[in-house]
Amino acid sequence: MDYRSIITIEPGKRSGKPCIRNMRITVGDVLGYLASGMTIPQVLEDFDELTELDIRACLAYAADRERFTSIIPSAA
Repeated sequence: MDYRSIITIEPGKRSGKPCIRNMRITVGDVLGYLASGMTIPQVLEDFDELTELDIRACLAYAADRERFTSIIPSAA
């Protein structure tokens, strides 16, 4: 999924955290709701400005970030 048109980052909004379509709802907010047990329909019911595509874009964005996360071993 190409989430680049959905996930936006603006330095002055929410401290530069990735947001959904220039809104103040962050990817982290959505992931937190899902992680707490909310279903996609429940999130959509609570935030009528979101779409299922927005939520899927958050998941794709998080998956990409995870895929490119590396652990640098410490020099002990």
